[in-house]
Amino acid sequence: MIDRYSTPQMRHLWSLQYKFEVWKDIEIAACEYWHDEGKINKSDFEDIKNKAKFSVDRILEIENEVHHDVIAFLTNMAENIGKASRFVHFGLTSSDVVDTALSVIIQKSGVLILKSYEIYLEALKKSAKKYKDLIVAGRTHGVHAEPTTLGLKILGYYEEAKRNYKRLKEALDETAYGKISGAVGTYSQLPPELEDYVMKKINLKVEPVSTQVVPRDRHAVLLNAISMTAQGIARFAQEIRLMQKTESREIEEPFQKGQKGSSAMPHKRNPILCERMCGLARVLLGYSVTAQQDISLWHERDISHSSAERIIFPDAMSLLEYMLIKMTFVIENLHVYENNAERVLNLTKGLMFSSRALLVITENCDITREEAYAIVQKAAMEVWENNDSEGLKDKLMNNSNLKDIPKEKWDEVFNPASYLKNVDSIFDRCLS
Repeated sequence: MIDRYSTPQMRHLWSLQYKFEVWKDIEIAACEYWHDEGKINKSDFEDIKNKAKFSVDRILEIENEVHHDVIAFLTNMAENIGKASRFVHFGLTSSDVVDTALSVIIQKSGVLILKSYEIYLEALKKSAKKYKDLIVAGRTHGVHAEPTTLGLKILGYYEEAKRNYKRLKEALDETAYGKISGAVGTYSQLPPELEDYVMKKINLKVEPVSTQVVPRDRHAVLLNAISMTAQGIARFAQEIRLMQKTESREIEEPFQKGQKGSSAMPHKRNPILCERMCGLARVLLGYSVTAQQDISLWHERDISHSSAERIIFPDAMSLLEYMLIKMTFVIENLHVYENNAERVLNLTKGLMFSSRALLVITENCDITREEAYAIVQKAAMEVWENNDSEGLKDKLMNNSNLKDIPKEKWDEVFNPASYLKNVDSIFDRCLS
């Protein structure tokens, strides 16, 4: 992943240097098992353990000739270890090291992601509580519907994020498996006990049936969980973008001192971070599709998945951590314009209270619901079409067929707070 969308700590985990360090740890752990079993004498094992060094540049130089990264790695290690290197990789196949190391790196990356995720969840929770009672226009199809609150909107994103957090943790557990079972997973050149030994050393579980690779359905589950999390972030980011439009500007992503929005138009304050979240979520959706396609390999395995995974795993895990960090910043520094929120509520002159008006008429007048609906809709269409000061409330109060409905009932109908009396119970349900 490019530096722009990744953190130094995540880039380190997906660097060649760190990958080869994990490869080395796996190889030494396997040798340690053979030493304990008496296959490698103490002197040779000490040489392996103390002299097992590598150079990334040297590995790449060898790989340029042999066109096999594991062989290049082992050759460079042998150059440093000497004669005892004959025991390194004894009975193993390349995927024993590569797949197991991938699982190790995924788990370590997951620790970073979950740490950022927990901060993100806390920011959502805090923001939802802060704006629990701030009334804003609810919209369906982009059109005013009924009032809601900004806090209730954010609470929905918080609940979604909690679900995705659970999915991600479960998916990370699904990938916490390694294998050292030989060329086609039959342990033909090594005992299952070696695999058990190494997996305990590196804190992974043993893949029950591995063929030559850890089955890729595990990896697909993880990429899907990453993508789902990203889509949740993008959904919230999109809402901020929509509410930041000039015509409403109810909320706005942070605009920092010295920031510039346009090379041509000095007035611009663009939602660039939220737009970035939406764009990166599209990338991760594509990666989840690639991971699904990596499941179906030929027979015991091929390497059609390998080239794709060198891209999608470092990218996906880097991007998700980055998105969580950036979206936390947006939430913690969100600009909220309460006066604009109130102005927007009044833009349609009471139309968003039509559903309550329908119920009040139905309850208090001796007419059918269909007749009541027609009365309210006719008045609403007049408000839409006539650019005058008379709103829906005035039109209904002035309707002679509704003269028996007292003014206090109309006042309640057109009071946005009356629509939100049960919001506290929703918050109690989610945050108790």
